[in-house]
Amino acid sequence: MSAPARAFTVRQVQLLRALFAAAAALMITFSPDHSAAVGLSVFSGFVLATALVLVLAAWLVLPAGQRWPCVVLAALGFVAGMAAGIPAWRTDDVYFGVVTAWALTTGVAELIAGLRARRAGDQTARDAIAVGGFGILLGILLLVIPAGFAQPYAIEGAGDFVLTGIILGVGMLGGYAAILAVFLGIAGLTPKRADAVTPADDAAQTTDHDSATPAERGGER
Repeated sequence: MSAPARAFTVRQVQLLRALFAAAAALMITFSPDHSAAVGLSVFSGFVLATALVLVLAAWLVLPAGQRWPCVVLAALGFVAGMAAGIPAWRTDDVYFGVVTAWALTTGVAELIAGLRARRAGDQTARDAIAVGGFGILLGILLLVIPAGFAQPYAIEGAGDFVLTGIILGVGMLGGYAAILAVFLGIAGLTPKRADAVTPADDAAQTTDHDSATPAERGGER
């Protein structure tokens, strides 16, 4: 008797992460207000939803010895999301502090997890390495942008405007979310090679084989 297919896979985790990233990118892109309040509100929803997906991935997809990256990323996401979700804290300084810290810590964690997975022969390792790199890049860009930056400019026929650091910072988050959505969407929709077996798949197959009856194992021979 063949074992039932798992209800939640690595590809589905990638697609769900892509979906939430796309929602964050669209909300920032089409919002006329790029203030800290809006940026932190979108960021909070994005990282909390992503953290929930990672918790489900650790519980339903990965074997016990390989859950630490999802657990660490989910914990960092929950902390950052809860901090960003407090209305009284939604200031420019808090935005740069929270989002920068989250981007750098989760980026480094996912990069390390990807490098370790690559040594183990996991075919999804390069996806984790790329996503970790995107996070680190976002953190570096936010560190470079001065929180108090303000540059007046004028558009003929439209009026005078001021480009501020928080507008740039929220825009960077939107750009990061858009890139992440496209990358993870492509990764999740790309068919897996027939000879490519991830450690999670291998563990699931081993468990299914061990749970088979002696008669079923004999039939396999």
